[in-house]
Amino acid sequence: MHHLTPRRVHSQPPSLSTVRVLCALVVAMALPACSSVANMVTPYKIDIVQGNVVTREQFQALKAGMVRAEVRDVLGSPLLSSVFHADRWDYVFTFRRQGLAPQQRKVALFFKGDVLERFEADELPSEAEFVASLDTRRTFGKVPPLEATEAQLKAFQEKNAGAPTAPTPPSPVPGTNYPPLERTR
Repeated sequence: MHHLTPRRVHSQPPSLSTVRVLCALVVAMALPACSSVANMVTPYKIDIVQGNVVTREQFQALKAGMVRAEVRDVLGSPLLSSVFHADRWDYVFTFRRQGLAPQQRKVALFFKGDVLERFEADELPSEAEFVASLDTRRTFGKVPPLEATEAQLKAFQEKNAGAPTAPTPPSPVPGTNYPPLERTR
């Protein structure tokens, strides 16, 4: 009987040039995969709201003949008021959201002296539309009415008739009369 003895095969380690070729092949195969992964992963970009938001309701509250202080009470201070065009106020609003085209809206007010003469604007969103556009992840139910009926106002007054009133602010200390922060014309 003849026994077969296993032969040992001594393998040589791969040569340096073979290792380089294999590494080059791996890198060449991995590069297209990296670029497709890089295209799928994008950095998060926050929503950017800039300027004065003017809603349709605010714009509808404007009336020719209002003085500048009344207009400021309704719309706030203008974003742009030029020294060269002192009788014009501009309210500009820009909203940028990742993946969407920027939205921009403009409102221009024209004064004659201290009185509002005319005003113009782009198509403006309602307050509810604007708020809904800010957070697209949440879904809102029916928007509650923003006005109270006469019966609701009467019920509110009756309910709060016995409630304590707010304390009166303390009277100013003599000699502390400060000038206004903004000058009105």
